[in-house]
Amino acid sequence: MLPWIVQRTRLPLLSLRCLECRATVATTGEGRFRVNANGKLLDVWLLVRCVSCGQTSKVTVHERVPVRSFDPVQLHAFETNDSASVAQTLLDPLVARRNRFTLKWNGAWRLITPQGPPADASWPVQVKVEFLDPVPVRPEQLIAQGLGISRSETGRRIKCDIPLNRRTSTDFVFTVHPDPQGRCEV
Repeated sequence: MLPWIVQRTRLPLLSLRCLECRATVATTGEGRFRVNANGKLLDVWLLVRCVSCGQTSKVTVHERVPVRSFDPVQLHAFETNDSASVAQTLLDPLVARRNRFTLKWNGAWRLITPQGPPADASWPVQVKVEFLDPVPVRPEQLIAQGLGISRSETGRRIKCDIPLNRRTSTDFVFTVHPDPQGRCEV
């Protein structure tokens, strides 16, 4: 079984309307949090910047949460703008739903594949795709890119238990059958 890995190369952009210029793309930039104390309650925001005009806005992470309910390690990560916490917050579907944004993954991931099938490989060849981050991709596009074949050819040569034309971000396995025209590509 050949291993393929889908890996994030950078944080995705946000599809979020700017209040200043009405553009719809924002970025986290270097990734900064703002922690604000109001008595014994804390607010935590992730700061995002409009790609078009540079206007900064806030994405709510926590709102009016008692200080005692925070894990000290998590609170320290927010205060020090920990990059892993920025990524975790941005990729959290609850934060995205609450703040009404979606992620734009174009150009933010790459596919790592071995150079070819093992020398002792016999047809059909099985491939396991593993996602290191929840990157939503269409399996047919991913397979076509990885094998260097057209998307229509993936329909003829690929057998898979999941729909090839629907986005997924979970691991899956597919089988590559030999080319009926005699070319042996994997």
